[in-house]
Amino acid sequence: MTTLFDRYQLGALTLPNRVVMAPMTRVRAGEGGVATPSMATYYAQRATAGLIVTEGVQPSLIGQSNPGTPGLHTDEQVASWRPVTDAVHANGGRIFAQIMHGGRVSHPDTTGMQPVGPSAVPAVGEVFTPNGPKPAPVPRALETAEVPEHARSYAEAALRAMEAGFDGVELHGANGYLISQFLSSTANLRTDIYGGSIANRIRFAVEAVSATVEAVGGRRTGIRLSPGAGIWGAEETDVPELYGALLAELAPLDLAYIHLEATTDEEVLVGLRKEWPGTLIVNPAFPMGPRQTDKAAADHWLGLGADLISFGRAFIANPDLVERLRQNLPIAPYDESTWYQGGDAGYITYSAYQHAA
Repeated sequence: MTTLFDRYQLGALTLPNRVVMAPMTRVRAGEGGVATPSMATYYAQRATAGLIVTEGVQPSLIGQSNPGTPGLHTDEQVASWRPVTDAVHANGGRIFAQIMHGGRVSHPDTTGMQPVGPSAVPAVGEVFTPNGPKPAPVPRALETAEVPEHARSYAEAALRAMEAGFDGVELHGANGYLISQFLSSTANLRTDIYGGSIANRIRFAVEAVSATVEAVGGRRTGIRLSPGAGIWGAEETDVPELYGALLAELAPLDLAYIHLEATTDEEVLVGLRKEWPGTLIVNPAFPMGPRQTDKAAADHWLGLGADLISFGRAFIANPDLVERLRQNLPIAPYDESTWYQGGDAGYITYSAYQHAA
């Protein structure tokens, strides 16, 4: 029987366990989107995970969603990430950068530019800005000729990630951001080759992944997906067919993995597991839902055919999460008020489990 603590061969990487640290926005980057010494400490503290996937990293300024997030589109940003990847590797870890283009989930107060998206349809809800939450603005619909450059931006950031010492990259194709917007039947109202039919709505995702694979190789490329999530108002129709078609297009690319969030019926996700020939990471918790991933959920999904299990919120207050899971030790609670406040408190101030003398 497969357990969380079995080794796993992920491309050229030997993972000591099947626990993945999921990407989580923590808005601790410095001015100009640079990684900081505290970020190096944060990720190094959690290097016992089989694999770390970083917070979303913007591939361009117009791709930035939230203030205070890091980038991989300038030389200064690349240089700032090297101490992070060095620290993780020095502690025996492996780390992928999640490349995240926010698309319409952004604001001029954050980037100085009007956000772009598949169509001139605003996201549902308020977005974070340097001046507090504000209603999501109407994005500028990308012209057909512009779309490929935004697909290539993932590949360009991936090349910079390799320069910065990352072991690979994960494209953020989930949670209502740009790739997810193109997959959506409500955010994407296009009538050109990028909209309408399933074959057209998956085109942007396939182009972004293909460009990244060409740049850095399939074994260094993964993608995160959230079938049927509807986050930020990016609703989808025909979810099994949509994602089945997408996985069929991605299968020949020999990707490192697909990372699925449990955002639709279990039956649909199990069907996608059967359709995907490669490594599958599953995150059993709905993003920001009431329940976080625990060992029982992880074991359940390993039994259903997942190869690796990603944990998000549990890693915030438990840098030694793998060992706590292994020994059935208590999982420390996090302080939600510190998630996005900046500074070191609630970021690098959580400690490993203290055994009684």
